[in-house]
Formats: sequence, structure tokens, C-alpha cells
Amino acid sequence: MTEERATAFVRGYERLNREVHKVIVGHDEIVDQVLVGLFAGGHVLLEGVPGLGKTLLVRTLASCLDLTFSRIQFTPDLMPADIIGTNIIVEDVEGRRHFQFERGPIFAHILLADEVNRATPKTQSALLEGMQEGNSTVAGVSHRLPHPFFVLATQNPIEMEGTYPLPEAQLDRFLFKLRVRYPALEELNEIIERTTRREETGVERVMDGGEVVHFRELVREVPIASHVRAFASAVVMATHPQWEGAPDVTRRYLRYGASPRAAQALVLGGKVLALRAGRFNVSIEDLKTIALPALRHRIIMNFEGEAEGVDGDRLISEVLESAEQASREGKEVFLR
Repeated sequence: MTEERATAFVRGYERLNREVHKVIVGHDEIVDQVLVGLFAGGHVLLEGVPGLGKTLLVRTLASCLDLTFSRIQFTPDLMPADIIGTNIIVEDVEGRRHFQFERGPIFAHILLADEVNRATPKTQSALLEGMQEGNSTVAGVSHRLPHPFFVLATQNPIEMEGTYPLPEAQLDRFLFKLRVRYPALEELNEIIERTTRREETGVERVMDGGEVVHFRELVREVPIASHVRAFASAVVMATHPQWEGAPDVTRRYLRYGASPRAAQALVLGGKVLALRAGRFNVSIEDLKTIALPALRHRIIMNFEGEAEGVDGDRLISEVLESAEQASREGKEVFLR
């Protein structure tokens, strides 16, 4: 990795961030984490009540990238074929009939799965293969999705009516889960100003698919020291109540811990943060910064945790503190 390539990444990242903020008011952390997900090569789930700008954020990001874009509005009557496509019978000029694959909206570089938890689990699962493998199989034939392929899904909180909780297998496919908060008073005033005047704010396309792919490859070249990698593994293992080094809070409130994908999310997210800061090495602080979005959707509370209403983010913070303390003390349990 050269300093010139790293500088190009920082410039591209900042340029894209500025362009998105021409439309999006506030949500600095959310926008930043969406961009981290984009360059880390994963998919992002945005959760929040209606009206907070989740869909607008995704559409704005797509407008800033010279890539194809599709939006799927998930509803209870949506079928898998409405997402991936289907084979249809067509007739040629000579009157002969044959099957032809009609591609669905999943065949785009950027896919907005709007209100994904309003569709049935059967329909939600239609995204699984594409998100994990980059392929979509119809009638036994595998079709390659465009590259890069980036899914940004939005969902309302699962306690609202008319929603279907996403299954754990699908949640695990998302690199990050981000919680979109309500804007502050000053931000709300700015939102009103921008959205109720006559003229609309436009954005420019500042990056194409080739640059996105190049930056994703560059991110993976960032080295990570063995002790930082060990810390990432230890944090993930510390969410498993059956692990001998698990802290008390994990043993008390968790039924299942995070999968190996969580460790991958921590490391890839940390590499993006390091490169964005102009560093060629990942620090433990980078991992801690990205830990909540990487882990919050990958832990499952037990009965006691649900009954007491334990906040998952606070629990993860306690796990991080425990892991950092053990790391400072040099306990061998982290390498077992």
C-alpha cells in the first residue's frame, strides 16, 4: 500500500460524505457508518421509526454514486419472484416459444430494501443468497449479481404493528445494524428549512463502481497486528455464555453470542476507520468504535435478559470493558 493510494481513499471518502450531507441533515454518525459499510464490502440495516430520513439517506447515497439503483417496497403480499425475477414464456419471430429469464430489481449495484420487516419471512429469505454469495438462483440456474452489490435495508422497530422480525440467519448477513435516532431541535429546524422551500438541493455523482471496488480492495490491504486481531476475537467470544472467559453479564443475560461474521465485521470496519484516518494499521480503538453496529444484531437475549429489558448496546459496552481490562492484564484466556 502506498501513501498516494491511501490519500486518494481519504479524499474520495470525504468527498462522498460531503455530498451526502448536502441533503441529509445531522445523522453524522449514521452516514459515516453507512460509508464504512460500503467500503468494507458489507450490507447495512437501518432501524428507526418512520419519517427519520432512512429512505432519503439511501436514495441520496445512490445519487452520489455512478451505479445502478433499485428500490423494493416490502409489503405483506410481496413474493420472492418480485425480488429476484422469474422465467417467462416468450415467442420469437418464427412463432417458437421458449423460456426467458426476466430479471428482478435485485439485479442492481445498490438495492434499497425499504421496510424489509413488513414482508413475510419467505420473501425476506429471497435476499439471503444474493447478500451472501452475490448470486441469485432461479429454476436451478445461478445468475451473477452486479459488482459491487450493496444492500441497504430499512425497518421499523419490531414492536410496531404489521411487521415480521427478521430471522437470525438474515440479520447475520448484515455487516452493521444502525439505529437512526430522532433529530435534535436545531437539526429539525434545518430539515424544515430545506424541505419546505421551493428549490431542491441536488447532488453530483462523485464516485463510480470501479472506484468503489478499488477502495474495497485497498481496505483489505490494511494490516492488523496480532494483538488487535486477538482482541476482536476475544470480544466476539465474550458474547458466548458457554465460553470460559465470558464475563458475568454475558452468562446472566445472553442465550447465544455473535457469529464469526461479527469478528469479520469488526476487523473490516476497523480497517476502513484506520484508512480514513490516514493510518496503515488498525487500533483497538477502531474496533471499539465499530463494535455496537457490528454486534447489536448478532446477540440473542435469554429469558432473564428479555424479562428485565436489558439494553443490548449497554451489554455490549460492558463486554468491551471486560475484554479491554483482560487485555491490559494480559490474560491468556483471550488466546485459548
